[in-house]
Amino acid sequence: MGPEFMQGLTLSSAVDLPTEQFRELKTKLRDRWHELDDLNQADCDILVIPSLSLDQQELQKVKGAHHYEERLLFSLIRLRNPRARLIYVTSQPIHPSVIDYYLQLMPGIPFSHARDRLLLFCTYDSSPQPLTQKILNRPRLIERLRRSIRTNQAYMTCFNSTYLERDLALQLGIPLLALDPDLLYWGTKSGSRQVFAEADVPHPDGSKLVHTPDDLAQVAAELWERQPDLKRIVVKLNEGFSGGGNAILDLRSLQNVAPGTAATCDRMTALSDRFEYLGFQCDGETWTHFSRRIPELGAIVEAFVEGEEKRSPSVQGYIHPDGKVEILSTHDQILGGPDGQVFLGCTFPADEAYRLQLQEYGLQVGENLAAKGALERFSLDFIAVRKPNTRNQWDLQAIEINLRKGGTTHPFMTLKLLTHGHYDYATGLFYNKQGTPKYYIATDNLQQDHYKGLLPSDLMDIIAQHDLHFNSTTETGNVFHLISCLSEYGKIGLTSIGNSPQEARELYDHVIAVLDKESRSAVDFGSYLTFPKISRQIAW
Repeated sequence: MGPEFMQGLTLSSAVDLPTEQFRELKTKLRDRWHELDDLNQADCDILVIPSLSLDQQELQKVKGAHHYEERLLFSLIRLRNPRARLIYVTSQPIHPSVIDYYLQLMPGIPFSHARDRLLLFCTYDSSPQPLTQKILNRPRLIERLRRSIRTNQAYMTCFNSTYLERDLALQLGIPLLALDPDLLYWGTKSGSRQVFAEADVPHPDGSKLVHTPDDLAQVAAELWERQPDLKRIVVKLNEGFSGGGNAILDLRSLQNVAPGTAATCDRMTALSDRFEYLGFQCDGETWTHFSRRIPELGAIVEAFVEGEEKRSPSVQGYIHPDGKVEILSTHDQILGGPDGQVFLGCTFPADEAYRLQLQEYGLQVGENLAAKGALERFSLDFIAVRKPNTRNQWDLQAIEINLRKGGTTHPFMTLKLLTHGHYDYATGLFYNKQGTPKYYIATDNLQQDHYKGLLPSDLMDIIAQHDLHFNSTTETGNVFHLISCLSEYGKIGLTSIGNSPQEARELYDHVIAVLDKESRSAVDFGSYLTFPKISRQIAW
């Protein structure tokens, strides 16, 4: 994130932070990482801070965002290691049945044993501040956390890292397994473009970072002049996420000022006038509001990648504390919104036609980021367009780097922690311990109005009655998340794991059918929303 955003998030000044102490903690983590990373035997305390320390105005575009602290509850599966302890902090209490649900996913570990090694803390604060800021505002809570953690055997993990998370790690005296916030620029839209250029990864033509609507019109005109055949341009807030900060500028109605037919100044004026009619990707967004964010967050423009058949694959990687870069997974993302810019879910793995190439690009970017000092998770989003007159050849264009956990993190980690399997770089597949490949469909956006009012206990009844649980013997089935979103927003997350793409899809579709059947009696049943429709367009 940019310095403007960071100043708005933290009450303390970043320049006063004891950076030397932070480096010492990072060195400590690097020296002990081999033993701390052992999923089966590590004797450690893991402090999970699931704060969405993102721009709060952009976060409001996500329905039920205050429940997204539950997305990291997959971490509870780490208690499968009988020597691990987990400390999980939230803004509001989590329903006990939700905690029980995750603890019961672990075969072979007595429920009471796992529960005794789980410590739950809460700020009891429903304000829109990031969770980490709420914790920093409560010295007594910090002291209770400090007393609960075995400092020499602990590390802190989070959804995304900012100066807030660094402050908290320093106050607790434990290493932060996350990006140093001084490096957050490389995860912005403009920073991503610079890394792609340095790592020789193909990406769309685009602009430098600007901070005024007038400058935005200028760089849009310059892009159009470089690419006179462009039909559309994507305008991106530099620190937007999940596609919510994107807007589409349609050039097809402005052919009277196209390159070669009008002066640059006339073209800039026409583009500036057209901003009022940008195709925004979130309900209720307007140019009046969007333009006010440009001085705060910055913005870029990029060429819209056209194509008759397009997909949105991604690759996820991990930079270990010793600098080693590892590819974790690839996915085909499922996008929605008016112009297919908003992340809804994903399928694993990405299509075999391009998944190995995704891995190569991921390594190139990962090594560049590691050289800059980056740590922990990163992901790259792409646009894939089928090449004309070919059976299965695709052109890949990188569009974004995320230096944080994201919508593909929890489904993959859920699969890994439940099966103790491994990702095979040679094939891009994930195999369980018996050598069976695994596939899944996952979403954070399974949403229907008639799901509203279903309590967590109601969902547990439905899971039990219709056999919707994860079967630890076959290692197939469903894992639910964002369960607390269900009653208020009619929204829930789901990962459906199968031994084939078809089995994963059948499990996913069966969940939808059951939820509709169980909830439609109270509300007039309508058609499926965007996610199920789009999901059928994705081919493994």
